[in-house]
Amino acid sequence: MGHCVLLTLAALFTVASTQFIPPYTEDCRAQMYPPNGPTFKGGVSWYTVDLDLPPSKRWSALITDKKTELVNMIQAIRDLANAFVPSGKLIDLVDITLPLMVDTLPSPFGEEIKGIAAVSGVPLGEVVLFNIFYEVFTVCTSIVAEDDKGNLFHGRNLDFGLFMGWDVKNKSWIISEKLKPLVVNLDFKKNNQTVFKSTNFAGYVGMLTGIKPHVFTLTMNERFSLDGGYIGILEWILGKRDGMWMSFLTRSVLENANSYEEAKIRLAQTKLLAPAYFILGGNQTGQGCIITRSRLLSLDILEIDLKLDRWYVLETNYDHWKEPLFLDDRRTPAKKCMNQTSQKNISLKTMYDVLSTKPVLNKVSHRSTFFFQLSSKSEKPASEFNRDDS
Repeated sequence: MGHCVLLTLAALFTVASTQFIPPYTEDCRAQMYPPNGPTFKGGVSWYTVDLDLPPSKRWSALITDKKTELVNMIQAIRDLANAFVPSGKLIDLVDITLPLMVDTLPSPFGEEIKGIAAVSGVPLGEVVLFNIFYEVFTVCTSIVAEDDKGNLFHGRNLDFGLFMGWDVKNKSWIISEKLKPLVVNLDFKKNNQTVFKSTNFAGYVGMLTGIKPHVFTLTMNERFSLDGGYIGILEWILGKRDGMWMSFLTRSVLENANSYEEAKIRLAQTKLLAPAYFILGGNQTGQGCIITRSRLLSLDILEIDLKLDRWYVLETNYDHWKEPLFLDDRRTPAKKCMNQTSQKNISLKTMYDVLSTKPVLNKVSHRSTFFFQLSSKSEKPASEFNRDDS
């Protein structure tokens, strides 16, 4: 096994709204790491999820600590729903219909969601809604890069909450702001040994970002398609349940896959409820790829290929062989900054600079988390923090 450094970086921030006005982009930022100044909010709390406990009990300690924040988040969703349907009938439908759905979810996710509802006091249907939100609308930027010494870095910005309630006073998206206090670092353990780690939202049982120490790193980006997540969810409700929920699949892969290649096969071949991009990093030179998925099959796998001078792969929310939407072109500035940085100079600090440059960093970005591990040697987490950057 080569001498490899893997970095999982989930960087989420808040910035000025002007970055959505094309073709606005900043010059590539530099020396942004380590974070400092009045917007730096310190470390994100760590919690253990004990996989040896019954599913309904695994999240109890975390949800007890984050109950107020979760209730506030759910209330924001309620308010948004009532703004669209003032009669309140939409939330009534959620509270009546979605609890019936929980028993159809694959094990252990349904029981875990029931446990979260019981501890938080939030109606079960609304906890289900919180857990399927990301199946239909999450925008992100993910990068896997290899430096000239064979070290691998995996970074991501996870953006959520666009068009979900605008706060005129604070110039921010309401749902995005309510999510920030729910950000936590999770250490999933079995037999008192770490199985994988993740940065996630309290109350959300699927995984969007994770690291299996010394084995692989994994992030998931939304892929927009007419044959999208809404159709998959509707099929599930109507009884067609041969597909896998995206975030449940990523968690299952993090928990059960034992190699980069095994993870790649499962991510490429498992039938899904929604199309997706899976961005996977390994622990040896050349192990980094973007898996572009339809709901039924893998459409493309783009891999790091040093012979072709492809030392990094980068995914936002558009097929890499197509032009991104003009109003949402994060790919072009991100690639510009990666190329300007160069393979020789890519590092934790310089990748952080790339992901801190507007519009790669944008109004619906939430959190920053770093994990650092050295090949098959002992893992050392780096700094974990939240930052608002306006």
